[in-house]
Amino acid sequence: MTNFETMKYSTSFIRFNWVTLVLIYLVVIAGSFVRITGSGMGCPDWPKCFGQWVPPTEKSQLPDNYRDIFAGKRAQKIDKFTKFLSSIGLKDIANKIKEDKTLLLEQEFNAKKTWTEYGNRLVGFLAGNAVLIVFIWILLFYRKRNLVILSLLNLIFLGFEAWFGSIVVATNLVPWTITVHLFFALVIIGLQLIIIRKISQKQSQNVQLEPLMKWLVIFCFAITFYQMFLGTQVREHIDELTKQGFGRESWTDRLGISFFIHRSFSWMVLTILTFIAWKNERGQKLKILRTSYVLLALELISGILLAYANMPGLVQTSHLVFATILLGTLGMTVLRSGSSAQKVTIV
Repeated sequence: MTNFETMKYSTSFIRFNWVTLVLIYLVVIAGSFVRITGSGMGCPDWPKCFGQWVPPTEKSQLPDNYRDIFAGKRAQKIDKFTKFLSSIGLKDIANKIKEDKTLLLEQEFNAKKTWTEYGNRLVGFLAGNAVLIVFIWILLFYRKRNLVILSLLNLIFLGFEAWFGSIVVATNLVPWTITVHLFFALVIIGLQLIIIRKISQKQSQNVQLEPLMKWLVIFCFAITFYQMFLGTQVREHIDELTKQGFGRESWTDRLGISFFIHRSFSWMVLTILTFIAWKNERGQKLKILRTSYVLLALELISGILLAYANMPGLVQTSHLVFATILLGTLGMTVLRSGSSAQKVTIV
């Protein structure tokens, strides 16, 4: 028999954690929008933008040699980062970054791109403060050990994510740094979901799944997680093809194995989730499984439009958004299909 421990959590605390999760998702959305608009280098420094907390709106507000100034600062940051990579045994990667002189090329000031990137940073600032408030709230009012550890880990990971964001900027969006940046964003989302699972009465309730259904959901979660990174690689290949002058009509033939694996896994997940949805409608009719199926359908539709239709860049953002929310929904299903950590009471 399982021993439950009753813990009272206020409705405002639970709601604030949901708001925090939404803000974290908004950071992912804003980051994707920055990517599709090519605004990643809209602010050449971090955490300030052109050395200011509120960025300029016109080029005339910058010194004439601003490109040399920020290229110099980037060179210093790259030097520190490559020394760090070398110290942990990644000398080949460090040397490759050092030898890439294109990383020191400073872009011309573009007000739209600057303020797009600045908006991304503002959303990140809000999410960071929300995670900090959750940690302080737990310390002051609940002091539950597992929640303290989870919220502290999330705060640490978010701090690392912010620092690594500066590295992404300093290295002029080196592709693998973007992948690492995405990975930690998903980790932060996962930790926030676990916190919500532990404090929410509704989310703490188990979802009773047959063993086969449970393992299929776990498998879909794992494949979707892997798909996120395959998608990033596909995006990197597309950026490279664009630089080489290849148009959208020739992308599919030149994207390589990553694209075909990404596409094949998508159809695999669709097949499995279709089976899960069919079993669910014949039995429990769980809303969380219905939601997962709808999200997958939307993700696949946006993916098809990206691959075969000349769709605007916002479809890229929607594709990532649907995939990230699907991953969160599947993750929560996996958590709720396990043993309940504690019995909670909302006050």
